[in-house]
Amino acid sequence: MPRPAAEDKPVTRILGIDISLRSTGYAVIEHGGGRMRALASGAIRSAASASHSTILLNLQRKIADLIGSSAPDEAAIEGIFFCKNVKTAVTLGEARGAVLTACAATELPVYEYLPRKVKQAVTGNGAAEKHQVRMMVMSLLGLDAEPQEDAGDAMAIAICHHHRRSAYEILKPTRL
Repeated sequence: MPRPAAEDKPVTRILGIDISLRSTGYAVIEHGGGRMRALASGAIRSAASASHSTILLNLQRKIADLIGSSAPDEAAIEGIFFCKNVKTAVTLGEARGAVLTACAATELPVYEYLPRKVKQAVTGNGAAEKHQVRMMVMSLLGLDAEPQEDAGDAMAIAICHHHRRSAYEILKPTRL
């Protein structure tokens, strides 16, 4: 995706990823000139019949392709949260490993945000319901239609990073 012409403020492109083994949501958002917009979004789906290792390899390759085609400056993912089921936690950890490997291979910086922080950054309320987050995502990005669930979650993660990144730049303008 080509970058728009230079404006008063630099353009920042963020890849948001909502990691899951069967349906990983992704969104590429861009902020520049005081405006935030969605460039791409969707979900990386895996066939139920595919082997575990094939699913992980597919996830790593699809994220690598997405990084190559969208040229993000940074990536944001949902951080690890408490999980009662050990098998679920391990499976999610393996999917995270595939995503992190794809980002590391291109030296793309990755930032993690807890679900509560994502909700708080998007809605102002860390206990917001999913539909409230989705409505704010639509409003902030000027979307006409509600995004698919996994893609919407990825958009929220990217928006959270944008807000946190902006606050960080105000505090430390020379480094990120």
